[in-house]
Amino acid sequence: QAQLVESGGGLVQAGGSLRLSCAASGRFFSIDAMGWHRQAPGKQRELVAVISSSGYTKYADSVKGRFTISRDNAKNAVYLQMSSLKPEDTAVYYCNVHEVTGRNYWGQGTQVTVSS
Repeated sequence: QAQLVESGGGLVQAGGSLRLSCAASGRFFSIDAMGWHRQAPGKQRELVAVISSSGYTKYADSVKGRFTISRDNAKNAVYLQMSSLKPEDTAVYYCNVHEVTGRNYWGQGTQVTVSS
């Protein structure tokens, strides 16, 4: 059974850093894009960053220059290095994997809380 397991969330002060990790285990047909989304209380889930199988990256304007997404294809893993964190970055962060078949998988989410 294919599943995604996230780790690395927690509580950090504004200006601090965190690194999120997501490991994909089980059977995946062929992974295309991998990414991170987040959902703050009372808000819709939004894209934070995505990376294609060839390494092309895209970021939300709100995190450009502060967050860096990377992946390890051999490990089926994706990472999100978050720096200069702000209170408005507080949210549950979800890992997402998109197969070439069009199927999407989601992790269970990891809480990131940034205190002012």
